[in-house]
Amino acid sequence: MITETITKIAIKILDTSGYAGAAGLMTLESMIAPVPSEAVMPFVGFQVADGRWNLWAAILATSLGSIVGSLISYAMGYYGGKPLVLKVGKYLLLNQRDLEWTERFFQKRQGIWIVFLGRFVPVVRHFISIPAGIGRMSLLPFILVTLIGATTWNTFLLYCGWKLRDNWTVVQKYSHQADIVIVVGILGLAFWFWKKRRNQPTEPVAR
Repeated sequence: MITETITKIAIKILDTSGYAGAAGLMTLESMIAPVPSEAVMPFVGFQVADGRWNLWAAILATSLGSIVGSLISYAMGYYGGKPLVLKVGKYLLLNQRDLEWTERFFQKRQGIWIVFLGRFVPVVRHFISIPAGIGRMSLLPFILVTLIGATTWNTFLLYCGWKLRDNWTVVQKYSHQADIVIVVGILGLAFWFWKKRRNQPTEPVAR
C-alpha cells in the first residue's frame, strides 16, 4: 500500500536526517505531496521517547516545516492560481478531485477560522493553503492561524507516538478517530454559526 511505503520511507528519513528530515517531510505534508502527517509525526514521537531527540526542538522543526510548505502552496495559489497548482501537482501525485473539493469547502466558508480548522480535517489540511492564496487572504493572519493549527495537530500526533511507542498501529487508529471527532465538531460549529446568523433580525432600511 502507498501509505505503508510512505511510512517506511519517512522512518528511514527521520533516522538518517534528524530534525532537518522531519522539517522536510512536514513541508511536503503541508503541500500537495501525498505525505500524511500520520506517517511522520508519531515516529518523531518515537525519537523523543527513545531520548534521541529533544521534544521542543522536534516541535519547532516540524512546525517550521509546516509553515514553509503552507507558504509554498499559498504562493502557488496567489501567483499562479489553479493552472500552476495543477501543472506542478502532476509531479506530486496531486488528486485533482480532492483539490476541487477543498476549493468548494473554502469558498463556502471563507475566513481565517476555516484555515485554522482546516489543519485538522483529513484531505483539507493538504490543500487549504492553495485557495487561501487564490483568495488573496492576508499573509500575516494566514501564517498565524496556520502556525497555531499545524503545531497543535503535529504535537498531538507526536504525543501519541511518544506515549504509545510500541503500538504505532494504535497511534494511527487514534489519529483517524480524532479526524472523525474533529470533522463532526467542525460541522456542528458551522451549523451553530449558520443558525445564529439566520435567527438574527434584519435591520430596517433607512428612508
